[in-house]
Formats: sequence, structure tokens, C-alpha cells
Amino acid sequence: MQTTSKAGRSGGSFLLVSVLSCLGLAMLSACASPGNSDPVVDNSRSSSALGSLPRPVGPKISVTVYEIRSEVPEVNGRAATDMFTTALIKSGQFAVLERSRLNQGVLQEKQKNASGQTTGKSGQTQLRDAQYVFEGTVSEASSGTSSGRTAFNIGGAQVGGGSTKDSIGVDVRIVNANTGEVLDAINIRKELKSTTKSVSGLGNLANTYLASKGQQTSAMMPDVAHESARKESVDEAMRACFEVAVLELSKRFRK
Repeated sequence: MQTTSKAGRSGGSFLLVSVLSCLGLAMLSACASPGNSDPVVDNSRSSSALGSLPRPVGPKISVTVYEIRSEVPEVNGRAATDMFTTALIKSGQFAVLERSRLNQGVLQEKQKNASGQTTGKSGQTQLRDAQYVFEGTVSEASSGTSSGRTAFNIGGAQVGGGSTKDSIGVDVRIVNANTGEVLDAINIRKELKSTTKSVSGLGNLANTYLASKGQQTSAMMPDVAHESARKESVDEAMRACFEVAVLELSKRFRK
């Protein structure tokens, strides 16, 4: 009958636990690693819903957005204005008129034409009027509306995780450009989810396992500690809010 020395058993167990520890770290790193970072076309559910709206037949209602005001430090008002304008254009439901950056492009071109620097008659052509003005405000951002954390310890190893929910919202008003009357209003809210995961003390777990088998533990046992966090982008959440707002606007104008 073959026998195995205590040193051989200890060495084998040490090697086995070391491999398992390294494997655990590799698995955690793989789960936490980012995906392909190449740019892609936005294909979120709200964006796809805008693209699938039936296009109206005949002249479109002319609308414009001057400025989206932001009361939230994390949200830039100009960027929010661009997001809302982009969502209106993607919907294909409206004739969207440039107003927020009129001085930076259209009016300069008209001035060049009026002074004879360019061909055509853009300098003598009036701008199209907007039938409706959409006014918007990033009105709320609640931090930590709910949170939770769970952790457990086994054999000296600690595994834990937690989650936090914030929220952000926008208000949009529909204004008749002829009368200044506010005809309708929409408010949209979206949750922002954050998660954390952590693991540590796998070296302690390995030594605990060796001790339970009556084998020698080692102060040189490799340890593994890993923590990862994921937080939903505020910009992505804002874009989704504006896209849902435009979906609702399209529905109300169709009625």
C-alpha cells in the first residue's frame, strides 16, 4: 500500500488552496472588468422607442427649446438642453427650431449673407416661428433614498455587498408661443442604482481549512482582497428622462 508523507499532504493542500484563492480573485476581476469600450449607437429602450414612433404625414408642429434650467450641481444646464433637443429630433414628431445657440451659427451665417460675403438669400429670409416652446427644469435629485448592506464571515473570510438608490427628475412645460399660455406639464423621475461587492480574508479561510484537516498552517498563505463598485451614470439617467418626456409629449400632441 502506498503512503503519502505529512509534508506532501500539507504541500498539496497548500497548493490547492493557493490555486483556489487565485482562481477566486480571477473570477472576481473578470466579473468587475468593464466591457468593450468602443463607441456604440445608443440603443436603450427609451431611445429605441423614439426611433420606432410613426412619422407624421404633412407639416410638423414647430417647437423649440431655449434652455433647460438645472438646480442639481451634477447636471449641466447646457448639456441637458442638448439632450432634450436631441430627443425631440430623434422622435421625428416635430419640426425642431434652433434657438439656444442661434447667435453661434444661424445668425452669423445670415449676417455674412446680408453683407454679401456668401451666395444665396439667407440674409433676407425670415426664421420660421415656433408654435410651442418647451421649458424644462432638472428639479430634483434625492441622494440615498434607500440603502442596504449585507456581509457574512466564514472561516475568517469576509464577503459583503450593498446597494444604494438615488433619484433624479425633470419637469417639462408646454407653452403656447402666441399667447404665452402654459398648456400642459410633465414630470419624469428615474432611480439611480449603485452597488458594491467585496471579498477578503481568503488566506484566513485557507488556513482554517488546513487546521481543520490537522495540517500545518502558514503565515505565508497568500491572501485575496477585492472590492468593486458600480454606479449608474447621471448623464444616462438624464437622457432617459428626456427621452421618456418626449415620448409622452408625442402622445399628447397626437391626441
